Amino acid sequence: MGFLNGSASFVRFSVEGDLPENFWDFAAERITAFSFKDIDETYDEFSVGWVSVQNMFDADFQFASYASGDYVTLSLRIDERKVAPAILKKFAQKEEERIKKEKQIPKISRSMKIEIRERIQNELMKKAAPIPAVYDLCWNLSESTLIFFSTNKKAHALLEDLFKETFGLLIVQQIPYYMAERLLDDDDTQRLAAITPDIFV
Repeated sequence: MGFLNGSASFVRFSVEGDLPENFWDFAAERITAFSFKDIDETYDEFSVGWVSVQNMFDADFQFASYASGDYVTLSLRIDERKVAPAILKKFAQKEEERIKKEKQIPKISRSMKIEIRERIQNELMKKAAPIPAVYDLCWNLSESTLIFFSTNKKAHALLEDLFKETFGLLIVQQIPYYMAERLLDDDDTQRLAAITPDIFV
């Protein structure tokens, strides 16, 4: 669920590092370079990249749709092919039974079972449609903050990697302690550093 919906969960990040000169030219080049690549007509298992927040099929960003005043708004799209373990098990066992009957043998060796499982997984993967997931973000350039509209940890890890690859900048999750360090003056920051956890039992 993204920020164009009525309600959303989000996590706030700080963006670490300096923006390059001519940022919007830089952003146009980098966002296009790391835009989402469709895998519907391929056998690839995974694809991740940037798309428009208004349309998950728009990876061309005509008219710089990601630029909004002092903000960059993008969606992280992740497509992944998956085969359910129960389906893989069913078809692998079915193939084992077929081979046992064909070769008239009571058992199949462990190495052959592994080979059958891998072959069946590849066959099923080719038939599986990629499952899409889309997560919106809003990057405030002047405040060096980024809001990511998901609490999914796997999505966070992919965001951190792709953001660094795209813009050459690190993002750091703003936990309450980190936020307090930024908001407090020097005296209060020293007191904050001296705080130790308590157990309330």
